[in-house]
Amino acid sequence: MTLQALTFDLDDTLWAVEPVIELANQTLWSWLEERAPRFTQAYQFSDLAEGSALRAQVLSRYPEIAHSVTLIRLKLLETALADLGYPVADAQTLAAQAFTAFMEARHQVTLFAHARTSLETLHRQGLRLGALSNGNAEVKRTGLADLFEFQLNADQVGQAKPHPLMFEQALAYLQLNPTQVVHIGDHPVNDVEAAQALGIWTVWVNLSGQAWPGGRPADVEIRSLADLPDAIAQLQARALKRQIL
Repeated sequence: MTLQALTFDLDDTLWAVEPVIELANQTLWSWLEERAPRFTQAYQFSDLAEGSALRAQVLSRYPEIAHSVTLIRLKLLETALADLGYPVADAQTLAAQAFTAFMEARHQVTLFAHARTSLETLHRQGLRLGALSNGNAEVKRTGLADLFEFQLNADQVGQAKPHPLMFEQALAYLQLNPTQVVHIGDHPVNDVEAAQALGIWTVWVNLSGQAWPGGRPADVEIRSLADLPDAIAQLQARALKRQIL
């Protein structure tokens, strides 16, 4: 069977996520300073970061939301504001408004070199493109709306990669066999290992030139997104050869 569709991780695959989150957190902090000053008086900017004690406290109280970065951030804001004396309804309203400001900045991404041109090339070849992300970036708000057919994320699905559910739902949406799909991502476990487990072809996006951590390697490794169309062509040839054999 020939390849019909490509699914992409987003953060650290098509753009660097760290500077985006840093900007979004700065935007959120400024919003809170102006509209909910008790928060910025009681907490530090670092309390907004992943791995903070405040975030850990929220997860210990609400472990059922661990898969969703959106729910974690909303609940962090809601509970912190309520604990600081804001009425519950006000805390919920402020949290939602603050999160909207955060998300506006969250989508101010800078694509990696060659990302757009490679995606355009693959799209012109008739391949269907989808996004599978543990994060909460909406691909249609990043300037790539014309290229992507669909997106799934952990918040929608209810499980984060490497859990297979996101990949299974993508295959169901596409109505394709795993051998007709390639998943492209930067994470050896969440992207490569998880897709391999279902029989999906894999491309490891290794822009920083890291050593493979061990285990079964991806079908193809690339060090530049400029090489992605050639990588897909290689896999297409391998898929055709497998079909003949």
